[in-house]
Amino acid sequence: MHLEACGFELIGLLQIVGILKQHEAGLKTADLCREHGISAATFYGWKSKYGGMDVSEAQRLKAMEDENRRLKLLVAELSLHDEALKAMIRKNGWSLPI
Repeated sequence: MHLEACGFELIGLLQIVGILKQHEAGLKTADLCREHGISAATFYGWKSKYGGMDVSEAQRLKAMEDENRRLKLLVAELSLHDEALKAMIRKNGWSLPI
């Protein structure tokens, strides 16, 4: 199965880190890409993001990225609620607190 066709979640950090470790051990990029069905661009993207990490570090990075994504959505949602409340206050002719 080609890795790019699987999507990131199905590939798993274990496989990505394993591929990068093979490269660090001396396997050529072109050979690794062919063997795992990934493009060189995908390989180098992984290398820039996860190069030199072990699996636990990569998992921690991914968890932090997921948490950051969740928090950004929460801030966006709260900002929309804030704007909706301000619009309601203006519509009813009330004054906004300073």
